[in-house]
Amino acid sequence: MIDPEVRLSLLDRSRTRVDEPEGVALRGTVARAGHAERLGYDRFWVAEHHGVPGVAGAAPAVLLTAVAGATRTIRIGSAGVMLPHHQPLVVAEQFSTLSAFAPDRVDLGLGRSPGFTAPVRRALRQVDRDFAADLAELRAYLDGTAEITVHPRPDGAVPMYVLATGSGLPVAAELGLPVVVGGPLLGVGGDPAPGLEALAGYRCAFRPSRQQPDPWVAVSLDVLVAGTSSEAADLLLPEAWAMARSRTTGVFPPLEPVSAVRTAARTPRQQQYLEQTAAAAIAGTPAEVERRLAELLDRTGAAELVASSSTFDRAALAASDAALAALFGRRPRDAAAPVPLG
Repeated sequence: MIDPEVRLSLLDRSRTRVDEPEGVALRGTVARAGHAERLGYDRFWVAEHHGVPGVAGAAPAVLLTAVAGATRTIRIGSAGVMLPHHQPLVVAEQFSTLSAFAPDRVDLGLGRSPGFTAPVRRALRQVDRDFAADLAELRAYLDGTAEITVHPRPDGAVPMYVLATGSGLPVAAELGLPVVVGGPLLGVGGDPAPGLEALAGYRCAFRPSRQQPDPWVAVSLDVLVAGTSSEAADLLLPEAWAMARSRTTGVFPPLEPVSAVRTAARTPRQQQYLEQTAAAAIAGTPAEVERRLAELLDRTGAAELVASSSTFDRAALAASDAALAALFGRRPRDAAAPVPLG
């Protein structure tokens, strides 16, 4: 059984689909946030990507403003803002402004991934930055201890989270910040020992802060639920195929229908990457997913699951979101009508 105290959230990257205008992906993200709120999810995250054909989510603060207007109770946040691309003061101003539209609902997840390609890194004026120093500066702006006062002042606290790889965990521990971890650190479909060791190191080295008195971990991965194991495996195919293509061609493409993925010509290397991506996800029937998630959450001691799922079929994705919410004991609820944004 899944611990009922574990929080449940979605991460939506505004994945584009073939033969579809990219703006549809952004509107789909906003609609999915409203659906997640009605299903009882605790939080809805969006991400930051630049120059990626398969992702329309490039401006988290802007997208979250639309999400704020379409929701009422669910927490909303970035997972995350890539801090090396921005000045800390500007990020603080953006999320302080966002908090005016969604008081006490805004979370600020921060990462340090570089641009996807060399041209993107040049366009972003990518330079070596001290991630820990930038985090500390940003926190000072948000909590009012910096020499510059941010305006507008945040309407309630804006908690910070670190999207942590192995190297990011010590930084989060030193600053007393919660972490969101994924990928190899979780050991899904592989050896969990390195990830467990890294998380143990984070917890051991953690220094309490005003925001976070104790270490706190969320885990992020693709989770898809369907009526049968084969149907769930099909839902994984579009994202897994896009990842395989990106690793072999350098271009992360829009999602394709399952039928197109099945018949696509692929190299042995692409097949290997496709299988690796599928192995790093959790997909299956409700019983299968519940068993695997319970084991993962117990092994990592995570306080929140961040489901970063995507697939071509939006109706199937919505059904999967609903099934996952049910596994966590959430029940659909009515939500107040959103306020129009214009």
